[in-house]
Amino acid sequence: MSHLKSCLASGAPLLGTFVKTPHPHIVEVLAMAGLDCLCLDAEHAPFDRRDLDACILAARAGRMPVLVRPASSSAHEILNALDCGADGVLVPHVRSAEEAAAVAASAHYGPGGGYARRGYAGSSRSAGYGLRAIPDHLAASAAHTVVIAQIEDLEALDAIEAIAAVPGIDALFIGRIDLTIALGCTSPDDPAVIEAVEHILAACRDAGRACGMFTPRAADVPMWREKGASFFLLGSDHAFLREGAASLARAAGLVGASS
Repeated sequence: MSHLKSCLASGAPLLGTFVKTPHPHIVEVLAMAGLDCLCLDAEHAPFDRRDLDACILAARAGRMPVLVRPASSSAHEILNALDCGADGVLVPHVRSAEEAAAVAASAHYGPGGGYARRGYAGSSRSAGYGLRAIPDHLAASAAHTVVIAQIEDLEALDAIEAIAAVPGIDALFIGRIDLTIALGCTSPDDPAVIEAVEHILAACRDAGRACGMFTPRAADVPMWREKGASFFLLGSDHAFLREGAASLARAAGLVGASS
């Protein structure tokens, strides 16, 4: 079993970040930053198939587990990410147990198109470019592939217990900002949002399912760890660039000097 998949299953704390810039240099640098994983954000950033391929290659070269958040839950989006060698997918807008089951099926190989229906190609990076025998690749995929369903819609809240119980889903991930908007709120700290987050965490606890989240403040991680969250994707390369540049300007005492 892969480090990422086994850590999720054990509830061990994991910290990663989103990558918004579709260039392998960003991944290469972040692979040396001491994080547990990276997530390439193809939902909200301009990653095409070639970008994903290059960035996944950079992550693998840096021995950094890498997830892809695809643009949608479409089977071909999931297939592309996994064939390129991603460790797993973080699939947005999973609203029902049926959708969660379809996501899990798209990420796993299996006979007859039942529970699992990922299309097989032995020529992909994930299959060793033809060097891995079919039984070996099937076993490796089952042991390593991570499937995470993102929860961010009102429909998902109504079905959260059923979603959390779907076989083949390794974890749920709370999309707290989208959830804020879905609930008609303007702050992720609104009591209605916090109540929804705690509802999702409770469903994961009851189902024995790992739960991850984005939270706007890193200082809140210990509190959410106590409530059952174990997997955190915080910030992004964009935020690091902005905050680093602003910190440099403050340290140099030249903030606003050119204005």
